[in-house]
Amino acid sequence: MDTIRFTKEGHKKLVQEMEDLKVERPGVIADVQKARELGDLKENGYYQASKAKLRQIDSRLMHIKYYLKVGEIVADTKNGAVTIGSVVTMANGDKEMTYAFVGDLEADPSQKKLSLLSPIGRAVEGKVVGETFAVDLPAGKVTYTVKKVS
Repeated sequence: MDTIRFTKEGHKKLVQEMEDLKVERPGVIADVQKARELGDLKENGYYQASKAKLRQIDSRLMHIKYYLKVGEIVADTKNGAVTIGSVVTMANGDKEMTYAFVGDLEADPSQKKLSLLSPIGRAVEGKVVGETFAVDLPAGKVTYTVKKVS
């Protein structure tokens, strides 16, 4: 069983999503029952849609429960090294960028949240201010310098 790592915030969001789905589920079950009463289930779009929604909720609940079972919250470390939860400013030449490094389930590049399992995440994990690291990207090898870790 692989361990899934997340930040406190990521864990909290998963727990909240699970609670929201548990609240939503009884209403969807009621929709399925109402739709079933309408008759022919093969041509009952409302029934099919309600069943699909229930399957989606049940599947997501199953996944969240698994993630919470095998997952671990990574404690905030203040040793200056990049880990889950670190916000890192790094530079490539004169171009600086800042990313939050999070668990794989929390990653959202559009929000500047990168997984430590991403190519950049794997390369920067454990680095401290002043260290350089190289990443093999589709465009070629890129070298970065860590400017700030918080």
